[in-house]
Amino acid sequence: MNMPRMNRIRYAAVLFAFAGCSSGVFADRLAIKAGKVITMNDQDAVLNNAIVFVEDGVFKRVVRKGETRIPDGYRIIDASDKWVVPGLVDAHNHTSGSLSDLNDMVYETNPGLRTLETIVPDNNLIKQARAGGVTSVLLLPGSGTNMSGFGTITKTAGRTVDDVVMRAPGSLKIAQAGNPEWYWFGVGRSYMNYNTRQTLEKALAYHRRWVAYEEGKVSDPPLYDPIFDGFRGLFERKYPVTVHTQIYQVVMTTIDMLARKFKIRTVIDHGTFDGFKTAPLLKGTDVYTINGPREYWFDTSQRKMHGNCARWWKGGQKKLGCNTDAPVVPEAELSYQCAMACWYGWTPYEALKGITRIPAEALMIDNEVGSIEPGKSADFGIWTGDPLDPRSSCEMTVVRGKVAYDAKVKRRF
Repeated sequence: MNMPRMNRIRYAAVLFAFAGCSSGVFADRLAIKAGKVITMNDQDAVLNNAIVFVEDGVFKRVVRKGETRIPDGYRIIDASDKWVVPGLVDAHNHTSGSLSDLNDMVYETNPGLRTLETIVPDNNLIKQARAGGVTSVLLLPGSGTNMSGFGTITKTAGRTVDDVVMRAPGSLKIAQAGNPEWYWFGVGRSYMNYNTRQTLEKALAYHRRWVAYEEGKVSDPPLYDPIFDGFRGLFERKYPVTVHTQIYQVVMTTIDMLARKFKIRTVIDHGTFDGFKTAPLLKGTDVYTINGPREYWFDTSQRKMHGNCARWWKGGQKKLGCNTDAPVVPEAELSYQCAMACWYGWTPYEALKGITRIPAEALMIDNEVGSIEPGKSADFGIWTGDPLDPRSSCEMTVVRGKVAYDAKVKRRF
């Protein structure tokens, strides 16, 4: 390349900055001067004119400006006219891996499959997710069968599988209608429910044999079964089942079979059409609803349009969030899903919680992400304003204390 020496130096600097942001520039210490910090902590604290301190990839503290000085050695990011918001969490994703490499349409239940081997870090769709402030996703297998395998929770920034994986298994994916009835010759709900139940009963029996051995009730260990061994954490409630379930009759079966009888930590995934009619059944349970990607439903009997999240909320379900089912809805539009939910009657602050803290709780990763609190992973977005306002944009996304997206370097939207 023939150019003056000074231009070559500038060109190299731009390339270095761009390469660094795409892979994640590690900053040992960051100090973000923020106009507003939405912490999403237990006190729902919102701080105006604050400073967020990050060290070694985690949040260290959040203080108001004037309460302390920024020590030497910090990289200062001036966001004095912007919002700092926890990294968005999507509990239903198909883009952080290559689903073309996962054939979950083999049998009606496929308990041995998992998405871990399909992960493709830093792919183009995940780069778009970062531009929308999304920092954590649950990569799920498809919904063409009643049980399609185990999902994987990943970050949206990192070069290798080890970089991005947060937990595997992330959840067990079950689909109770809404696709599996078209499997091969066609099956009805009674068969689908029977087939799901008998698979879980086999897995539970396997788990109980191991518990008996570990408690010393039997002397010989059971034969290891790679198909059912992953279910042990499910029955120990170390991770949830995320259930593709919609229409109130099907959602009722999900609540009765999985949450009540098998006592599995359950996430209603989708919960659309008139699934919100089951909200009163969830009182006193730890069942979460992550609604989407449909945010409204037209009731032909009432000739009336309903906002799904608004109706779930009105029915008493407070463990409520939104998803994209990306690429059904682009991952970067997770915030727009909640904006639409608010258009149809939900509450803005609770909606923002529904794509940060609530899905983190649902996936049982809230000890690491979902809020801006000391010790948690420094995942956050710097926004021009309220993320639920379609006029706002995410100007910077930080994952584990690394700048993963910077609109000043390369804007995607």
